[in-house]
Amino acid sequence: MTVAIEQLAPKVVKVDKSQPLYPDYLPFYDPLEKVEPVGPFEHDEPGHRADPAFPNLLKNATTAFELSPHCGTELQGVQVSELSTAGLDELALLTAQRGCVVFRDQKYIDIGFDEQKRIASHFGPLHKHGWMPHPQQGPVEFVIVYDSKDDLRIRRSWARKSPIQFHVDQSPESQPPGLTFFCMLESPPGAGGDTIISNMARAFERLSPSFRKRLEGLKAVHTTANPILREIRDNGDNAVLRRPITKSIHPVVTLHPVTGQKALFVNSSYTQSIVGWDDEESDYMLKFLFDHINRGHDFSCRVRYEPGTVVVWDQRITQHSQTLDYAAGDRRHAFRLTPLANVPIPSKVEEDDGECRKDEARVMLNLC
Repeated sequence: MTVAIEQLAPKVVKVDKSQPLYPDYLPFYDPLEKVEPVGPFEHDEPGHRADPAFPNLLKNATTAFELSPHCGTELQGVQVSELSTAGLDELALLTAQRGCVVFRDQKYIDIGFDEQKRIASHFGPLHKHGWMPHPQQGPVEFVIVYDSKDDLRIRRSWARKSPIQFHVDQSPESQPPGLTFFCMLESPPGAGGDTIISNMARAFERLSPSFRKRLEGLKAVHTTANPILREIRDNGDNAVLRRPITKSIHPVVTLHPVTGQKALFVNSSYTQSIVGWDDEESDYMLKFLFDHINRGHDFSCRVRYEPGTVVVWDQRITQHSQTLDYAAGDRRHAFRLTPLANVPIPSKVEEDDGECRKDEARVMLNLC
């Protein structure tokens, strides 16, 4: 029996790249829409329940490797959508320890709004954003990140400043985010469009002992005022203002509730001033800390995306920045779910552990 060559050749399914692959997740902007904030709640920390050997999280892992010494781990062979409750608890612990965890080829992006929301809600009630879009037919807790030739809203918002701005998403909340899910649906062709994630515990450790002690006990004002003003400036009558300005006072140095690590908790997007300091003093100190974080390539990692990548990071121990380095008009389409967590825990100002005296001795030795 003779079979034509055409019958043996695999059929090629043509994808129309001019159209988004996930139309249900396209951004929806409604200037009249309003949402209610989550409000106070008792946070149940999943990381406290986790087995530190990670038997459930790593059960199906084929490869695990660090993205950098101080931040980031990639797990291959693990499906987030198939993790048990114990596995999700262990994910919370690993993310607290490593800052972020990267997963590839995830079914999670295809399981639908309800299941996606259910899994993310394991880590806390989901934040409702004040101006970023959500899907038109999807829950308001979804934040859609969409950059394309037919929607340049993100480009417009960054037109007057560097896109490298390390921040914590929504730090002005009275209970800011903990674990956060970022899910890539479509990524630009070739390189670019990455996320840089930086370890704020290491950023704090890099400071000299006496300087660290000066920061402990300080508090800072976090507010959404400037981002909301930019939304109005860039979009005018089409600006989305679902919530009024949010403002909170948080410690400058916090403790992670699971690991006990001390971390810097100020960021250039939302931290406005240090409580009790004159404007000049506050601006000078905050600029130094922001610059310190921006220069911290030795305590950060850069996450490359491809469709199906899910990145989970702990915003109590990290900050992150987009790169926006791909060609304008290339489609980058993702969604984010952001569980809220504990009220930030201030670090305890400890007695001198001897490190300050060692620093003084080194200075005196250099002067001799």
